[in-house]
Amino acid sequence: MARSHSSKKPSKSNSEITTLSLKELAAQKRQIAKDKQEFISFTTSIFFSAVVIGLLLIPFGGPKAAIGAIAGIVTIGLSYKYPHQALWAMLVYLPFSGTVTYALAGGNALFQLAKDAFYIPALIKLIQEWRQKRLPILMPKEIKTSLGILLVLCFVTLLISNGAEQLNPKKGEFPLAMGVLGLKVMLGYLPLITCGYRLINSKDQLLKLTRLHTVLAIICCLLGLVQYYFLSSGRCAGTSNLEGAALFRASLEARCLVGGSLLYSPDYGVIRLPGTFVSPWHWAWFLISNAFLTYATAFSDPSPLWRIGGLVGMAVVFVNAVISGQRIALILVPVVTIILLILTGQFANLKRFLPIAIGLSIIIAIGAALFPQVVQERIDSMFARWAASPPTEFIAGQAEFTSKKGMQILGEGLGTATTSTKIFGSPLLIETFYPKLLYEIGPMGVLGFLGLVTSLTVVTFKAYRSIKEPNLRSFGASFWVFILVISYNTYWYPLDTDPVVIYYWFLAGVIMKLPEIDREEKEKIVATEGDLKGKKKFGSKSAKHRLKPKPSG
Repeated sequence: MARSHSSKKPSKSNSEITTLSLKELAAQKRQIAKDKQEFISFTTSIFFSAVVIGLLLIPFGGPKAAIGAIAGIVTIGLSYKYPHQALWAMLVYLPFSGTVTYALAGGNALFQLAKDAFYIPALIKLIQEWRQKRLPILMPKEIKTSLGILLVLCFVTLLISNGAEQLNPKKGEFPLAMGVLGLKVMLGYLPLITCGYRLINSKDQLLKLTRLHTVLAIICCLLGLVQYYFLSSGRCAGTSNLEGAALFRASLEARCLVGGSLLYSPDYGVIRLPGTFVSPWHWAWFLISNAFLTYATAFSDPSPLWRIGGLVGMAVVFVNAVISGQRIALILVPVVTIILLILTGQFANLKRFLPIAIGLSIIIAIGAALFPQVVQERIDSMFARWAASPPTEFIAGQAEFTSKKGMQILGEGLGTATTSTKIFGSPLLIETFYPKLLYEIGPMGVLGFLGLVTSLTVVTFKAYRSIKEPNLRSFGASFWVFILVISYNTYWYPLDTDPVVIYYWFLAGVIMKLPEIDREEKEKIVATEGDLKGKKKFGSKSAKHRLKPKPSG
């Protein structure tokens, strides 16, 4: 009887497990149906409310203002209701923001702020959730001191420098408003560190992030190639049919297919393409950013198919760096790749390095063979421009220009050299990042900002170096080199503009999460190995039991 009871027990347990699984499956289906119905109901109600408000705005701002208001209200409402999905939507929207703004919205200024319609409501909702769960809002804790010092310096500058100007402002200017917006541009996306840390909570989510950006890079770069083809074939005139100074100035009237303002006067040796972004500079830094992201997929993704996708991404990024006409992209994309190969140790991983290196070399060689004149022109242009205006001299000249403006110890005021604050005044154009900060917040503020990015660079370095799993460690190394390069870069101001400002803070949070993902993956492996050993042991005992002769009589 005992033997009979023991043989029936597993069958009963399996039945219970099956029943439980069916109950869970049914509950999941009901929850999905409920969520779907809730989404439809919420979206419908907020859409009709937005339409009513939009119609009321038509007499004041016309159809464009109405469309912008409707899109903004719907986006804000959905982003607050579904904050995690809003963050994903923001990452998808970023590369196409320039195209949406000018091709679909007719240059409506509201669409230039669309990423904030995703980000700010989502952040508000997430902060509320974090407080309810008693989770820290600011991460990592190691940057709290440096951030606190920088914020104190910024608020002092805001009160003293911006406040003094506000007492006697120039006509049509609002110095305090410029300061508030300037502070938002400088540090407003820092909470994305915590967002990235909480959003990417597993290896699957990490792969979703890197694969998504690989796909986005390939799509945008293919559109960039089509844009170049339209210009070179004459389907788009660019700026080549203009006269005088207009031949050498990027223009919105010359936009072609995607993106915003461009410059295309090949007879005079000047090409500046915007790709899918609002300007050539934004496109250049998108390409530089994706030199890191596509590399991460090509060398770190566990799937061979996605590694090939990463290789394709690297190739189209490099091709666009050549044809875009942006010297900084043409220089940094290959340099970044070499730095990543060294710092991530992929040179030593011949099994993975050689196929990708050979494949990338073949693709680049084919491109150079098909368009030798284009490649040669771009290289010659780069060296000619370098000789005429070396970046080091340009940066030094900007620093000297800043110092001659009568720089105060606390700076001239937040936002006074930030282009996006021009709606509240007339900001000074300074085209390099740290001289711009020096002008706005003075030497003490610059030291405070350097302290913040240095502490972030150090803590993310420690985080990625603690990872043991090779693929996760390689992802961490790729992201960390991006943090390192952007933290101390002073050429132009990528930390003030899309998409780098979003990628920088968000990827810092992802790096901080990688050690936890690493531990979870180890626990899964240990648990799997334990199950396999248990099954093997159980199977061995069962076999012995079956072979054991029955006792007689």
